[in-house]
Formats: sequence, structure tokens, C-alpha cells
Amino acid sequence: MTIENFRLIVFRAVARHSSFSRAAEELLLTQPAVTQQIKALEEQFGHPLFHRGGGRISLTPGGAALLPFAEQIKVLSEEAFTAVAKAYGQEAGELSVGASQTIAQYLLPTFLAAFLQRNPDVRITVRIGNSDQMLAALVSGEIQVALLEGPELRTDVHIEAFMEDHMVLVVPASHEWAGRKVTLDELRTQPLLVREFGSGSRRIVEQALAGVGLKTKDLNIRMELDSTEGLLNGAEAGLGVTFVSRWAVRNQLALGTLTLARVEGLKLSRSFSVAYPAGPEPIGSVGAFRSFLVGYAASVAPRRATKKQGLGQG
Repeated sequence: MTIENFRLIVFRAVARHSSFSRAAEELLLTQPAVTQQIKALEEQFGHPLFHRGGGRISLTPGGAALLPFAEQIKVLSEEAFTAVAKAYGQEAGELSVGASQTIAQYLLPTFLAAFLQRNPDVRITVRIGNSDQMLAALVSGEIQVALLEGPELRTDVHIEAFMEDHMVLVVPASHEWAGRKVTLDELRTQPLLVREFGSGSRRIVEQALAGVGLKTKDLNIRMELDSTEGLLNGAEAGLGVTFVSRWAVRNQLALGTLTLARVEGLKLSRSFSVAYPAGPEPIGSVGAFRSFLVGYAASVAPRRATKKQGLGQG
């Protein structure tokens, strides 16, 4: 989606990576094709744009002079697409989204598909990590918007809840706790699988347990894993019990490999939030995506299950 010279796109990629091979990977080209594009651009300007020697690539004075203009041309190209799209009530341009793992795996594909139906000229890139990693990427400008698990108290970003989520206690189908309510004392003794530090899911569980007087050091934590899928696979293998989002366990419940238990007196609700840089409300593709999320999330969120259905804590 560009109206600019493709050679300039290749030039920026090589300059950004200081590597022909990495630029080729980013652009889905062969390395000879990248070399050919740069050679043609150098012939067009009549001067070399890159130093090639000693296994290193660096900009020549001419390349360094060209780079800011190449960046400006990229911006103008995006603005042109945006202006045409706005004339038809749509958005265009680039949108970089970061998402915590639960949201990225179980919700983000649905969100993006629906958003792109309304705004087909927006080009989206996605990064995935835990909540702390995505906040760091947002603050550093590596992404434009972040979808997080749970509210965060920060002054350098705006954080807005857009969907309610409920976490559930998951146990193997043959477990003695299957389908029953357990006490906090019982939870202390059971091997527990948890997410890594920095995970929004872990933070929510720890805060909820602390609220009923159960500290992390009182738990029998058997293993830390860096993904929700890891927690579910571990529970299926009988390594322990775990807390996950209700979105994450739907397939295992349907297959009967895992089931739910409830912890007496424990409530594990949280919000999924959208975060964007502090300052004025976002506009363009970021603003459109934020507004879309707030309105669309309610239409896809399942109704909260009753205790009889076994999907709530407490």
C-alpha cells in the first residue's frame, strides 16, 4: 500500500537494519533482489548510497543525505492514502498494535478482522508479549497502541478498559476438585502453575489472593511458564492446577480434557484495557482502532456465566 518508488522502500529497510539480508527478510524478497534495487537507485542518483566492506553495511554521505527525504516521502505517501480513505469514511495508513498473550491469542484475530472489514486500507503489524513488555514498547514508541490484561496505574500513558474478563481455576478432568468448590486452605497445598513475573494475568491472581489473605509465599508454586498455552498444557499433563482467562480454556472444556473448580470467597474479574500515549486523544488509525474496540468488544463478549454453569469464581 504505497504510491512511492519501491526502491526507496528497499533503501529505508537496508538503512534501518544495516543489512541487505535482514532487509530482504523484512520485505519478503531475495537478497539479490534487494541488491539490485539498491544498485538501480544508486545509478539513478549517480552516487553510492552504502559503504560495502569488511562485512558491514553503512550509509555513505549521500545515503545519509537521502534518508530524511526518504522518510518524508513515506509519510507523504501514508497521508495521501489516509486523505483518500477519509473521503469515503474510512481510515488508512499503518497501525502497530502490541497485545498481551491472552488477548493476542484468543481475541485479537477477531478484533482485527472486524476492524479491517471497516478499514481495509489500514496496514497492521502486531507484537506480542506480557503486559509489562507491551507497556515498555508503547512508551518507547515501538508500537502505537497496546492491549493489556488488567488496569495499570501510569501517568505516561492513557489506559482505558474496553472489556470485562473473568479468570477461572482450571484442573484436570480427573482431578478431585473437578466441578467443586475448594477452600483457601486446600489451595495452599495444591501444586500451582503460574505465569512469569510481568504478566498481567499473574498480577491479577496475586492481587485477588492477597485480598483474601493468601500471599504468594503461602502458595505451592510448582512451575512458572511464559504463556497461557503452557499453563493449560501443564494442567492437562497433571503438573498442577492453574488460573487462566475464561477465553483461553473454552476448547479444553469442550473436549473434556480440563474442567473448572471454584475457590470459596475468591473473585477473579478483571478488565482488558487499551493503552495509548499520554496527551490528546488519538486520531487517525489509532483513534479509529480505539473507538472500534470500545464499541465492538461488547458485541463479542459472552454473557457472564452463572455459578450453576461453573464459570465464575467465588
